[in-house]
Amino acid sequence: MVLPEAHEVAPRLTAGAFILNAGLSMLRADQATAEGLHGMASTAYPFLRNVPAERFTRLLACSEIAVGGALLAPFVPTRLAGLALTGFSGGLVGLYLRLPGMRESGSLRPTQDGIVLAKDSWLLGIGLGLLSASARRRSRAHRHHGHCHCHCRCR
Repeated sequence: MVLPEAHEVAPRLTAGAFILNAGLSMLRADQATAEGLHGMASTAYPFLRNVPAERFTRLLACSEIAVGGALLAPFVPTRLAGLALTGFSGGLVGLYLRLPGMRESGSLRPTQDGIVLAKDSWLLGIGLGLLSASARRRSRAHRHHGHCHCHCRCR
């Protein structure tokens, strides 16, 4: 088991706690909240229209709990945690980019209403950072061992 390196701990803890809390809170969502979340998501991602609002909200909550837990659990490899966070946050950024009224016309700059979704871009940045940190670690391991058995031609 490879534990996270020191520089990976703070972003994993910050993003993990934030996402886990959101997921746990969403488990208690009432019908109006579920319908609002579902309406937003199905506007951005039309294939979600066929999923009932309560089911969508429960699945979203469980996804947030899983991603947040993966980030907080030190035994989950950083690459896997970063991949989960990047995928999840990519969907959130997609909401921002696809929903009408979230961005100023012809720009990526958020409107006042869009700030709530635009802020999720920091999660995407953390996810990509965790993925690149993991890739750098693997590259360093190949260079320093001098004997690679993965047939990657790094010799």
